[in-house]
Amino acid sequence: MAEFAANRLHALVSTTVIEVGVDVPNATVMIVEHPERFGLTQLHQLRGRVGRGSERSVCILLAGPRAAAEARARLALLASTDDGFRIAEADLEARGPGELWGARQTGLPALRVADVLKDAELVSSARAEATEIVAEDPELLAPRHARLRERLVRLFGEELSWRATG
Repeated sequence: MAEFAANRLHALVSTTVIEVGVDVPNATVMIVEHPERFGLTQLHQLRGRVGRGSERSVCILLAGPRAAAEARARLALLASTDDGFRIAEADLEARGPGELWGARQTGLPALRVADVLKDAELVSSARAEATEIVAEDPELLAPRHARLRERLVRLFGEELSWRATG
């Protein structure tokens, strides 16, 4: 990687680990094989590894010949915009929100009351309320929070240790 960054090596073959914090301004071409296997947000992050310098750059997505029509439509969206918010929203619509805790990254949402996309204002309001509760009572030990704590522990199967963040 150091040789590539110093422009002594002119090609780099890598796994998607290249996505993590790499800033090489002289990188101008990226080829992603089978991009249909990745989420849109990850592809957007990957293509952001090229074009950081003054030279023109390109990211080539080589979809497999059997890529489904749905996958091709997602890739067409990626090719049509560099708006990260629009891409993330489309990725969320396609793959679902995954889990807050646990290992599942895609699938049906655990929320039974709100849809993260359609009810964004409600979710934002609930987040603000939750932030206030956690700032006031991080361990949810106050008697008025007992039912909330009990429900969260039952839902997520572990003791919680919460801290308010920005």
